[in-house]
Amino acid sequence: MTSGRPPDILSPMRRWLAGFSASALTLAILAGALLGAGGYTVSTSEATAYFRDDPKACINCHIMREQFDGWRKSTHHAVATCNDCHVPHDLVGKYLTKMEHGFRHSWGFTFQNFHEPIRIKASSLAIVEHNCIRCHESLVSELAGHGHFADCARCHAHIGHGARP
Repeated sequence: MTSGRPPDILSPMRRWLAGFSASALTLAILAGALLGAGGYTVSTSEATAYFRDDPKACINCHIMREQFDGWRKSTHHAVATCNDCHVPHDLVGKYLTKMEHGFRHSWGFTFQNFHEPIRIKASSLAIVEHNCIRCHESLVSELAGHGHFADCARCHAHIGHGARP
């Protein structure tokens, strides 16, 4: 016979939770909060856009508007995206570079510690140089094969992003 009290519907959950220590539950709650905050950040910052080749991703949250507008007016607009010039074309190098750029750009934007006007790092310039030669191999094969030039950007600095005022 029943005692008149409703059955305790939480008792199975209480028995299940009793099997965990307080530190395990705290760790699980913290991990859930971290995953939730991370998921929210990825969603609101449109971070997955950086895995694609859409140049609009480059102006999502940082100071690349001038470079983007310059690229749209340049001759390269019709034939190359940001990734064609600024990341390696092997699969591993491409995503490692995107991760490094994404972290560095996010850090700089978040903490407002970036140089204005934005400058290309030496490692990034080396990638751009390699991609210039790769795309324009038929034009520069004689020069590139003999090491007659140090960098394309010295003479052609505004080609990809158009002339600057």
